Amino acid sequence: MARRPHHPGDGWVECRCGRRHWGTAGAAGLLLARPATATDAAAVVLQHRAPWSDQGGTWGLPGGARHTGESAVDGALRESEEEAGIEPASVRVVGEHVLDHVDWTYTTIVAVASGPVDARPTDDESLAIAWVALDDVTDLPLLPAFGDAWPALRAALPPEVEGG
Repeated sequence: MARRPHHPGDGWVECRCGRRHWGTAGAAGLLLARPATATDAAAVVLQHRAPWSDQGGTWGLPGGARHTGESAVDGALRESEEEAGIEPASVRVVGEHVLDHVDWTYTTIVAVASGPVDARPTDDESLAIAWVALDDVTDLPLLPAFGDAWPALRAALPPEVEGG
């Protein structure tokens, strides 16, 4: 699997928070959930990040830098298709959660699978792509910002996901 070419929006932003963030136009990721069934717990798609990536070796969402002028939804769907083989037609967007650092934003697009999803690594940015049961997410070594956001993101999932 080859790395993608650079696009407008690729690059680092030096943020007033003291960190640098990837994506001159901000970044976006997809929190894709599937509802619980009689045999399977509710789950979300997570990406085990390649060691060479920023904070590599941790688990987070498929996502990345938005292209200049690209909406957060379009960026998250594009990135999740590039990195995890998630077809946009199999996704129903239900909301978003924005981490705003003034100098940079990360938008998590919250969605529910609306068709079959064959989530798998489709480029070299992932060690693995997996459906992870909601109750098992915090057992993984999470990307710190994703770990901090997880309680709010889980609460943003529609009741149908956990069988409500």
